[in-house]
Amino acid sequence: MKLHTDICAILKCRYPIALAGMGGVARFELASAVTHAGGFAFMGMVREPETLIRTEVQRMRKAGHEHFGINVIPAATDPALLDRQIGLCIDLGVPVVGLFWEIDRRVVERLRKAGVMVTHQIGSADEAIEAEDAGAQIIIAQGVEAGGHVRGNEPLGQLLPKVVEAVSVPVLAAGGIARGADIVTALALGAQGVVLGTALMATREAFAHDYHKERLVAANGGDTRLTADFHVNWPAGAKVRVLGNSVTSGRHGSPFSSTRIVIGHEDERPIYRFSTDSPLKGMSGQFEEMALYAGTGVGEISDIPSAGERMRRLVAEASDWLGASTLGTAESSSPVCYAGEIHGVYLGYIEGDELQSELAAVAGQCGALLRAYQRGERADGLPPFDIRALYYARAYLALTGRLKGRQPVAAPVLAGESAELAVERLEEGLALRLGALNPRVGEDGLRSLLSGLLASIQVNRRARNGAKPLWHWEATS
Repeated sequence: MKLHTDICAILKCRYPIALAGMGGVARFELASAVTHAGGFAFMGMVREPETLIRTEVQRMRKAGHEHFGINVIPAATDPALLDRQIGLCIDLGVPVVGLFWEIDRRVVERLRKAGVMVTHQIGSADEAIEAEDAGAQIIIAQGVEAGGHVRGNEPLGQLLPKVVEAVSVPVLAAGGIARGADIVTALALGAQGVVLGTALMATREAFAHDYHKERLVAANGGDTRLTADFHVNWPAGAKVRVLGNSVTSGRHGSPFSSTRIVIGHEDERPIYRFSTDSPLKGMSGQFEEMALYAGTGVGEISDIPSAGERMRRLVAEASDWLGASTLGTAESSSPVCYAGEIHGVYLGYIEGDELQSELAAVAGQCGALLRAYQRGERADGLPPFDIRALYYARAYLALTGRLKGRQPVAAPVLAGESAELAVERLEEGLALRLGALNPRVGEDGLRSLLSGLLASIQVNRRARNGAKPLWHWEATS
């Protein structure tokens, strides 16, 4: 398996990884580096003047990049400025425009009529349906783990499958993604690719201030806070995920006081306490009191490399998982599994339609297990996906790639069943099937994949019973 999906042809990139259009942070230097490394880049131009948009687009094209996006946010922009921004994007022939927050049908329609591809980031399945109906050609499903402004309330692992099922256009996953393992899991849950913010903010090319980048390196996911404290310049009630600081701890009083206190400057522009401005290069002031945006994947950030190096690591990690055949050498302890080994001697190798039917069933059970693990309650501050389900994600992708014109057979979900009970039931059923199937598989690679899947089930069972897991994703990072 390769780290490549249909979205790569649509966005004209090598890898299904996009740079989030982070306002202020995602400018030419970062966008160019991500594009050069094989990703797709949005430049964040929220409320920026036309002169900056024109300059950044010209710099991208001078560097040889023709396929990129501009991110604007209608609800957070003065209507007159928004009108000029959209008109300029059309005049400049910007290929993709990314939108966020409330859905403005007139903006979508205007861009579509001009031949501009439109993406829209959403926070719920209902909003995804509305965005597609308005004309959005790509949907970005943003989980509550995301840094910066957060639209919805659902964890990405629960939101993503709902959105994929609800719309017919490609879906990208966003929110706390900072590991190659996260990319693989997102693809298995139906995403065509991922959108990265925090992971690419902590790079040398990002326009974030060094103070912000250093805070990202020093933080872990548990240090993030979802709060409405930073609200100046945005619609009321908008939540943001930031690193905890003196503002989130309440040391500066009510964020909603009518008094505006200047805590910094960007050239001649004042930066107010409780505003949505994050520390950028060229700013001065009390950075600790500003909005230090960070997603829950921030705990995976340990240095500030070039954006190209960050991309290389993520691509390598994801590719390693896609190419892995086993997660360890955990020995099965289930009598049922050994019974399957014995019976297989008499059954002979399975092939043709019978093998395809079995693989479709196993793929369906892997998909159900992957979703069941994401349904469980998770503390705030954790990365978006339950790492225990990673091998099910990898196996699902590998098996669906082997199906010839077939679809995975959906495993039943019982009404009212808790995530824990669903996982136990589905793992038991899959272990029984694999125990009977594995000895009948003649191909070494497929047998290795299925044996690793069976070993993973046993590892997860031991972990639930209090034993120390025999493998951990960090072993591959």
